[in-house]
Amino acid sequence: METQAPPASFTVIPNRHPASEEERWLAMENPVFGKVFTDHMARATWRDGEGWVDRRIVALAPLPLHPGAAVLHYAQQGFEGLKAYRHEDGSIWLFRPEANAARLAATCRRMALPEVSEEDFLGALEGIVSADRNWVPGTPGASLYLRPFIIATEPSLLVQPANEADFLVTASPVGAYLSTAGDGVSIWVSRGFHRANPGGTGEAKTAGNYAASMLPQREAKEHGCQQVLFLDAREDTYVEELGGMNLIAVRADGSVVTPRLGGTILPGITRDSILMLLRDEGRTVEERDIALAEILEGLESGEIVELFACGTAAVVTPIARLVSDDFDVAVPPREGESVADAVLTRLTDLQYGRAEDPHGWMRKVVDAPEG
Repeated sequence: METQAPPASFTVIPNRHPASEEERWLAMENPVFGKVFTDHMARATWRDGEGWVDRRIVALAPLPLHPGAAVLHYAQQGFEGLKAYRHEDGSIWLFRPEANAARLAATCRRMALPEVSEEDFLGALEGIVSADRNWVPGTPGASLYLRPFIIATEPSLLVQPANEADFLVTASPVGAYLSTAGDGVSIWVSRGFHRANPGGTGEAKTAGNYAASMLPQREAKEHGCQQVLFLDAREDTYVEELGGMNLIAVRADGSVVTPRLGGTILPGITRDSILMLLRDEGRTVEERDIALAEILEGLESGEIVELFACGTAAVVTPIARLVSDDFDVAVPPREGESVADAVLTRLTDLQYGRAEDPHGWMRKVVDAPEG
């Protein structure tokens, strides 16, 4: 069960020119993922010898950065992604924010950045959600996406850990991340391009990992696919993860298998939650190396009956095809409710307050309105 730690206090300096009710309504009517931002952002500053200071919620505005800021030259950066959910009574909740705080701290350690404490992480989230509570959608399936991130701001071209950094959180109302019209999405299996190497930054949530995925993602789109699946860098044999999601396969006997983390795969919080829910219902769950050949052969023989991807943004996304230079393999459509559909319902019912929360994953940040 997640620990419910107290948040740090962030001073609120209200935006003097917030969006009007009409502007907010138009922006939230059908938002493109990550393109619409709320009125405020959270911010705190770190300096070597001082620690974290100036915790505040302020108006969303461009960042004044020196051209020599370390983040611009050496990508010393880390980020997170999570959502705030409006429940039927109007209260607003976060899903496993303590897990995001722990993962950001791990990323900071790997990137030689100052760690953001759980208290500061939670304080920033609660501060911005409270300030921008009117931006949290109440429509089914919609939510407020939160982007905490830390950047090295010291103006220095020396290749060394920076002595100054900023921690910020922005917020965006969002609907669906990927279109899954039909039976699911098509996935391009990248050959020769790799997301991460052993000993690298694969298990850190940092910008460089995503930058490395952009060219293979373009390649995927050129082949009519919505996402790219990476293989391991050592042998180009074992499946790892998609550009921004983890991969899960379902066997004919109902058991589930997913690539083990092992240092080159991001430890997804949605992944971890789904595996826990599947174990709760009695399914066998394996975390191990999985060769691409095993998946292709399993799809052909009927041993593997379902593939899906999962992550905070897209939640659960069924996979309909795997494509590469030398194969184009369809995932047979399921008859009746798929495992992906069932676990998506279980997870989202919990997140939106429609089901019990046996693991204590939800954290309330805004109370229901009185009356």
